[in-house]
Amino acid sequence: MKIAVCTSMVFTEKMLAIKQVLEGQGHTVFVSCFSQEYVGKTEHEKEELTLFHKNEKDAIREFYEKIKECDAILVLNYDRRGIQHYIGGNTLMEIGFAHVLHKKIFFMNPVPIIPYYQSELEAVKPTIIHGDLSKLN
Repeated sequence: MKIAVCTSMVFTEKMLAIKQVLEGQGHTVFVSCFSQEYVGKTEHEKEELTLFHKNEKDAIREFYEKIKECDAILVLNYDRRGIQHYIGGNTLMEIGFAHVLHKKIFFMNPVPIIPYYQSELEAVKPTIIHGDLSKLN
């Protein structure tokens, strides 16, 4: 299966590790073409890079094109900013893209409790894999 991995770039190292595991299982995996630039950076440096890539390198549109090529997305929603299973604004957009494109949507962890858009996350009916990558099918 072709899978686009969606997450906050703060989790780049985890994302790249998951990519290797999925490729070892025979999947074709897409991550941001900018991901290597984030490796080893502090959270603050990653936030600055994210703004640069979105504003100057059209990162949102670049990844939308990857999602179009895929069968599914995998959302890596880890704890962040005091929110269990955090999903940020950009990842929310990517989930919306996948939904409109009729792609399968997998979440690593349960839907977060975020009052402003929890109902939208539930409405796309993601498959929650609870950290078990073998459930991607």
